[in-house]
Amino acid sequence: MVPVALLVGAATGLAQAGSPAGPVPVEHLAARRAALLERMGTGVAILRSADQRSIEADGAHPQDSDFRQDNDFFYLTGLETAGSWLVLVARDSAPDQEILYLPPRDTIAERWIGPTLGPGPEAAALTGIETTRSSTEAERGIRRLVLQPNSPARNGGLYISRGERESSIPLFRDLVFGPSVSRTPAVVSDLRPLVAAGRLVKDADELRRLRRAIDITAEAERAAMRVIRPGMWEYEIEAVIEATFRRSGAERVGFPSIIGAGTNATVLHYDKSRGQSETGDLVVMDIGAEFGYYTADVTRTVPVTGTFTERQRALYELVLATQQAAIDSVRPGVTTQDLNRIARVYMREHSGELCQPGTCDRYFVHGLSHWLGMDVHDVGDYSTPFAEGMVLTVEPGIYIPEERIGIRIEDDVLVTARGHELLSAGAPRAPADIEALMRETR
Repeated sequence: MVPVALLVGAATGLAQAGSPAGPVPVEHLAARRAALLERMGTGVAILRSADQRSIEADGAHPQDSDFRQDNDFFYLTGLETAGSWLVLVARDSAPDQEILYLPPRDTIAERWIGPTLGPGPEAAALTGIETTRSSTEAERGIRRLVLQPNSPARNGGLYISRGERESSIPLFRDLVFGPSVSRTPAVVSDLRPLVAAGRLVKDADELRRLRRAIDITAEAERAAMRVIRPGMWEYEIEAVIEATFRRSGAERVGFPSIIGAGTNATVLHYDKSRGQSETGDLVVMDIGAEFGYYTADVTRTVPVTGTFTERQRALYELVLATQQAAIDSVRPGVTTQDLNRIARVYMREHSGELCQPGTCDRYFVHGLSHWLGMDVHDVGDYSTPFAEGMVLTVEPGIYIPEERIGIRIEDDVLVTARGHELLSAGAPRAPADIEALMRETR
């Protein structure tokens, strides 16, 4: 018979205890839920976890993971348990309520998949949610809560994520479109913007995870710079990068690695890694390790020979100076639109004769910044002025396919109380520093 203590210890792995990132501290989870309840004011929020996938039945590629928790559910619970529900009840004149529904443990199934976390004191201790119940009671309990005459949903509204996944869940379809609607005169609102408002400003544990993801990614950029040679295939470079990720504790890539040499460097989201580099090519490496559900996003552009040509260096230095002008402008109160304008004006005014006729900003064909966090393009309103704790990318670029020149430099930046911190400084970006690193093993 397996000792109970062993089962409890294994179950904590579902709260990331077995992950290099470790579990999310309970006080952070409680603070996140409290902030969401405050934003709701009055009402009922219902979140559904991700479900386990069948690699064979769902047609996913065997290299895919069969489970990754829904970001919002993980953000609020810290759990990786499939088939679960979280219900948050915000009330004006009574204490708020939190209910966690978890699948009951199945000892036969656990012989195949390992110990799981069911309702009970272990789940309460890991999440800070005192009321835990079996997911077999979830639909009945949620309907009763929402449909009762004095339900906060009638006064404050019913909050459900209005995404494609949720539209396939029968309970949500019924509450929003089905027979229950006539019995629930509640306004149904999208929960995602309320959660996004919290996720936009990172707490200490989120920043810890992000910093590590970014450090791992910077380490992988350096590893690639040391091995790149003319004739090397893109997939060989990708192998060096992703091996560094896994060796350093990253459990996934945050997005498919973009490794493009020559003309492929001018394709913004090229992820096939099938090309072979040629002498004189530049290689764009847009990569991000995921650590504890948080992803980095760092791009470096390097010459396969280890030395930039005169024209490559001139264009690279323009992109770098454009990026620095934008980074220098990051501080509370500024917006992503402000940064985009600053970068484009700088590039236009400093193009000189590099891109005649015209200026180089016509080759800057994408946006400058996006939020960064649990998603590589993280949630949040882009009109929101920067505040301490927000994390964003700054990534200008120049792409000239007819010259086989693609240059992108991307860094991850934290907004601080008085300015900013460059989180990805560990990846060399000055051309002299890149060349020096590439010479080390040549």
